[in-house]
Amino acid sequence: MFPTVKRRTFLAAAGASGVARASGDSPALLGGTPVRRRPFPSWPRIGATDESNCMEALRACKWWRREGHWVRDFEKAWGEKLGARYVVATANGTGALMAAMSALEIGPKDEVLVTPYTFIATINAILAHYALPVFVDTDRATHMIDAAKIEAAITRRTRAIMPVHLGGNMADMDKILEISRRRGIPVIEDACQAHLSAWRGRAAGTLGELGCFSFQKFKNLPGGEAGAVVTNDEKLYLHAYGFHSHYRTPGENAPDLNVCRNGINLRMAEFQAALLLAQMERLEENARRREENAALLDRLLGEIGGIKPVQQYPGCTRNGYHLYMMRYEPEAFAGLPRSRFLEAVRAEGIPLAEGYGPLNRHPFLEHTARSRMFRAIYTERELADWRERNRHLPANDQVTQEALWFSQNVLLGERSDMEDIAAAIAKVRRHAEKLRPS
Repeated sequence: MFPTVKRRTFLAAAGASGVARASGDSPALLGGTPVRRRPFPSWPRIGATDESNCMEALRACKWWRREGHWVRDFEKAWGEKLGARYVVATANGTGALMAAMSALEIGPKDEVLVTPYTFIATINAILAHYALPVFVDTDRATHMIDAAKIEAAITRRTRAIMPVHLGGNMADMDKILEISRRRGIPVIEDACQAHLSAWRGRAAGTLGELGCFSFQKFKNLPGGEAGAVVTNDEKLYLHAYGFHSHYRTPGENAPDLNVCRNGINLRMAEFQAALLLAQMERLEENARRREENAALLDRLLGEIGGIKPVQQYPGCTRNGYHLYMMRYEPEAFAGLPRSRFLEAVRAEGIPLAEGYGPLNRHPFLEHTARSRMFRAIYTERELADWRERNRHLPANDQVTQEALWFSQNVLLGERSDMEDIAAAIAKVRRHAEKLRPS
């Protein structure tokens, strides 16, 4: 782990971090010298095993899971890594969510309780089953679903609770699982951003009835486009597997038409699995580096003030840090609007991003509700009630106005990279008054 950096040590580190240099400069946005010009680590990273695995899969000419071994090998390795009995490798994370919902027979007239602060794929997977996403307001301190508000959102149509472990942080699984058990409502964990995250020592994705992962290019375990469903329930496994492969059995024998339901093709390709197995070799090493750099950033930003890293619930025993998430406090920056703050920090050579927008207000929801398919399923009164339930989410509105984050590749940098981040933010704070738009 990196050693603790005290304020006087940090400010004295002029040579390594450029803090002293930056202190006398004008902001880069106003013509001054940027804190840094070097890029942060690129992503994804490849090595010799990535190439050899992919070439071996290519030359074997057994390019789908019925013929080859790579997908089965990956399912076994991922299950062992998480401590899950069953894994279904899918074409992508959205497909994993869809297969999990099919296993629970979620469909028209059903409701799924979900956070409004997530990537749109979480919601699209629900809508693809013609169910309705019902948003539960966000916990501002953690950017997770507010578990204390879940019970008030439950109705007779609630079919599942879908917490999202956003950015590698963990939702409050103690409260969520207690509600699940007491009310008899299954939990699907959206762990698409939570590789190696853990709740009280148990891997994300293994606490609810089903868990879903994405291995898209930008994820901490990248496979281009790929995903997985994990579960410890054999029946749910068989149904998720069936949905992802036109209801073929795991042994790839012909399906029994007396027991199978509808399914589609969401199978992972052999090439994806071969790449994922190679990438897994560096997964733990990269995770440790992200944790070390996140801890260092916590300390450095704490010395500056005005940027608050999101909190973790006590049960979160490991954060996978797909994102390093923060809250911006404009009052600490002379009232500088977040948009201007972002512009100023980026001008210093720091790839800072704002968070998600308010999904409950996104036009795609209304377009979906007005589509022929949804109007055939739901009455106008049902859709009007649904709109009203999703309208008022004050905490989430605030989060979407103040959230910031760094992507996981930034956390793979060196100690000096983290110091440059802090130096740039400190520089912007010093000059916040002059950076305010006229």
